Amino acid sequence: MIKVTIWRKQNVIKSFTITGHAGSGPYGHDLVCAAVSAVSFGAVNAVLELCEIDVAIDQAGDDGGYLKVTIPNESMDDKASLLLEGMVVSLQTIERDYGQFISISNK
Repeated sequence: MIKVTIWRKQNVIKSFTITGHAGSGPYGHDLVCAAVSAVSFGAVNAVLELCEIDVAIDQAGDDGGYLKVTIPNESMDDKASLLLEGMVVSLQTIERDYGQFISISNK
């Protein structure tokens, strides 16, 4: 199962982690993993490109399965916040349809 944890401070996303694998299909053909990867990496790339914010990115494992992104406190702006909230909405849509493979929690 993919577990997404969103950390907020004063209702603004400060970091998120994504761990695990969906297991909804064979390796390389897992549509839920592909969707979560596309949504999360797309959002991070948009923040990097459009907001010019240096985010801290930690990835682990040869097979993926771990991503942690942290926005420096002094760097957060409204545009970056909106992009990350859009990511959460997209992940919630995936969770609504494929809840047996992904769970999202807020802290």
